[in-house]
Amino acid sequence: MQRLHQVLTLDLLPQLGVYRLLQRLSGLDAFQLFNLTGPQLKALGFSTSQISLIQHPPIDKLTAIEHWLAQQPNRYVMSYFDDHYPPLLKEISSPPLLLFCQGNIGLMHSPQVAMVGSRAATVSGKETAKRLAYELAAHGICVTSGLAAGIDSCAHRGALNAQGPTIAVMGCGLNTIYPKSNVSLASEIINHGLLISEFWPDVTPKASQFPRRNRIVSGLSLGVVVVEAADKSGSLITARLAAEQNREVFAVPGSVNNPKVAGCHKLINQGAKLITSVADILEELTHYNLVRGVENTEEGSQDNILTCSDPESSVDPVLINIGFDTTAVDVIAHRCNLTIEQVLERLLMLELSGHVSSQPGGYIRIKGAI
Repeated sequence: MQRLHQVLTLDLLPQLGVYRLLQRLSGLDAFQLFNLTGPQLKALGFSTSQISLIQHPPIDKLTAIEHWLAQQPNRYVMSYFDDHYPPLLKEISSPPLLLFCQGNIGLMHSPQVAMVGSRAATVSGKETAKRLAYELAAHGICVTSGLAAGIDSCAHRGALNAQGPTIAVMGCGLNTIYPKSNVSLASEIINHGLLISEFWPDVTPKASQFPRRNRIVSGLSLGVVVVEAADKSGSLITARLAAEQNREVFAVPGSVNNPKVAGCHKLINQGAKLITSVADILEELTHYNLVRGVENTEEGSQDNILTCSDPESSVDPVLINIGFDTTAVDVIAHRCNLTIEQVLERLLMLELSGHVSSQPGGYIRIKGAI
């Protein structure tokens, strides 16, 4: 356990990321630090508080991680200095020193495509995320996302429906599944994929931690797909990080009346590749020679691609299942599990209140209706 204790201690050193640590080492092995005297550590540039931690590690915190590892199977702590640390992640400007993992750790070395988007996604956006993730997984690509509500959840679900690989990068410790509505999904990912976090297991969710998560989501991946994103959203931060990390950036276009795709259109204007199918993504990844060829999954896969409606939402169930493009009445009825007569009655009320507009072939949601 000595090496585990040492990497945990290094992670606890204040104001010291991976690259600052490497600068301090001056060619030494990181684990040699624990054999140096105080004056020798000071000569390398370590502060008084850092030296104190190196020489007097908090044993209670270190043994707590030992207990965490032993509590359930397939739990791991991976450090930047391990041979099996993901090489793509090492390339980013601020790679995490530690990754706490649970599940199939081998997926870290599989070809990955990240998928991100709005937490409050539209039904069509959720269905698109599920379909794209399903088809990516069917082609042997691991779908990586952040376990958030909305697009992230549907990306993970689509990959699982294809019995394919998926990685969820969390913005808090692995002991706290956030949001709580994803506890069951996280359990499935542990059994068939991988949960990872740079935060210690008992760290609770905080807003400032999610941008840090995003750099790992993009850093692990060959490219990032943005399905739905408003003009100012966390998904655009992930896309920007991906571009800075020299990763491919893909964006799914949508209706100009849908404010939740304004960010996607902005990315496309800035040079992101417009995609409408998985073939558009695979075309950009062919030079990696990592994509497994399989039969086309667009036919026959739809039975497994369930809609991601929000049955517990306080939003009108008919309205939330109408997109900014024309949605047919029978499609709305199917999504809501209502009869066409029930849907038509509700549509009349929504049209009179200015929430939807009747169009040839169906109805569209009015911008600002939700």
